[in-house]
Amino acid sequence: MSAIATAPAHDHHDDHGHHHKQTFITKYIFSTDHKMIAKQYLITGILMGIVGIMMSVLFRMQLAWPEESFMLFEWLLGDKWAPDGVMTPSIYLALVTIHGTIMVFFVLTAGLSGTFSNLLIPLQIGARDMASGFMNMLSYWLFFISCVIMLSSLFIESGPASAGWTIYPPLSALPQAIGGSGMGMTLWLISMAIFIASSLLGSLNYIVTVLNLRTKGMSMMRLPLTIWAFFVTAIIGVVSFPVLLSAALLLIMDRSFGTSFFLSDIYLEGEVLSHQGGSPVLFEHLFWFLGHPEVYIVILPAMGIVSEVLATNSRKPIFGYRAMVASILAIAFLSTIVWGHHMFVSGMNPFLGSVFTFTTLLIAIPSAVKAFNWITTLWKGNLQMNPAMLFSIGFVSTFITGGLTGIILGDSTLDINVHDTYFVIAHFHLVMGISAIYGLLAGVYHWFPKMFGRMMNKNLGYVHFWITAVGAYGVFFPMHFIGLAGLPRRYYTNTAFPYFDDLADVNVIITVFALITAGVQVVFLYNFFSSIFFGQKATQNPWNSTTLEWTTPVEHIHGNWPGAIPSVYRWSYDYSKMNLEGTDYVLPGQDFVPQNVPLQDHEEELNH
Repeated sequence: MSAIATAPAHDHHDDHGHHHKQTFITKYIFSTDHKMIAKQYLITGILMGIVGIMMSVLFRMQLAWPEESFMLFEWLLGDKWAPDGVMTPSIYLALVTIHGTIMVFFVLTAGLSGTFSNLLIPLQIGARDMASGFMNMLSYWLFFISCVIMLSSLFIESGPASAGWTIYPPLSALPQAIGGSGMGMTLWLISMAIFIASSLLGSLNYIVTVLNLRTKGMSMMRLPLTIWAFFVTAIIGVVSFPVLLSAALLLIMDRSFGTSFFLSDIYLEGEVLSHQGGSPVLFEHLFWFLGHPEVYIVILPAMGIVSEVLATNSRKPIFGYRAMVASILAIAFLSTIVWGHHMFVSGMNPFLGSVFTFTTLLIAIPSAVKAFNWITTLWKGNLQMNPAMLFSIGFVSTFITGGLTGIILGDSTLDINVHDTYFVIAHFHLVMGISAIYGLLAGVYHWFPKMFGRMMNKNLGYVHFWITAVGAYGVFFPMHFIGLAGLPRRYYTNTAFPYFDDLADVNVIITVFALITAGVQVVFLYNFFSSIFFGQKATQNPWNSTTLEWTTPVEHIHGNWPGAIPSVYRWSYDYSKMNLEGTDYVLPGQDFVPQNVPLQDHEEELNH
């Protein structure tokens, strides 16, 4: 029976494109082809990113020039939220909330996992498609619906959710507490519930595909690090996202059905509410049980992409392959036991604080292993400085600088001093915001030829990188210092406190950098969308890479390979490998050996 089941698996898709004609709808909208779904995720993620960045520009302008009138505010926010062009505090909080939500979930999670897991898993492991094409399509459309619901909450009369992206009760649990806790909050919760369903469907699909559909010879230890990263990310998603779903469901019950899971002894306008017995700290535990793994759900795919791009463009094998795999697994395990470091000041048991400090400092070890291995991969390499490589090196830089401040925040005694200041914002934006976006951009520049069959403009890529790199540090580096000076986050204006007058100029500098950095993303958008149609035609393997995706033809076919699926004979990083005599490369005159090339005479397999 098994022979009957497995034999056709390699060729049942081969004649796929011949016997039914694809319409526009089946090809571009309700597609089950993983390459098309990857493009859908990427373009949706980019559009959501534009919304998220626009929001950050608005509230940065408010912070730099508080109480000043801007035509832009009046034009975008309307008379209700910006009377005479001056932003109101409630819309400021709403912008901060929705910016955080969009960037973390809809841009970074979907842009990295959704796009690249979909694109690369089947291509790099040698599969025709995902395990379930239908489930894959469903996960994208659920994601799209959740995007639409989240954006629709911006147009509600009482305003969108404004309890911060962490939506802590009681603010979020009492619809009457603030305007943003009404209908806007309900839509936020519905949107997130649908997003979680989408994420789980996608993750289960990725796990099953990696475990079951690898081609002949593709053992787990021959997988590229990208696949390891996507695979483990999917596992973290399956473990932690349901916990956020339970928190969201309990919050819906508190809001609508009179329960009190998170509410206790609340006075509103002098009136005692009937809630008792609940605990807002319980919500924090449930939220951060997803919230911290979420950081790694975002950063691990970026790490995988960067490992691949650095090895390819250094023309060297990745340094310490097994250590890299082990560190991915260690990060995945440890990420689930560190969530309490977000709660050192919540009234949690101090003893518990010391436990979470220990586990948090422990997770710095596998992260450091990765950083050292990337630097060592670059060391004495024949570096090809294309835009993807520059963004990957930028990633290593921001990951290290942002990660070091994480050690300070992970220590409960130090954290108390800088908690809820701009120091925290500096830390997580450098690690999770900038680093993850650099990983995303490196992936886009590197695999664009695979996605669209054309090349992006290299010179525009350089302009985009350098201005973004200087701008990103210009925005987030000074925040460390104003945070250490005690400037609190989430404040609409700091003018009420004379203590902070000295820091007003720094806020202006940060905002100027933010405006420039946001402005230069237009260069990327132009480069991306124009290259899809007018870019230079790509060759089959433009980067001289060893992995399987570059063995497929440039024009897309359903099923990836026109004939039989290639078998794999070696690991994914045979760059600049010499023959036993050391006189020439293994393939004479070619400094890379693709995975589907059998071992040559006079060659030993690298025992990585």
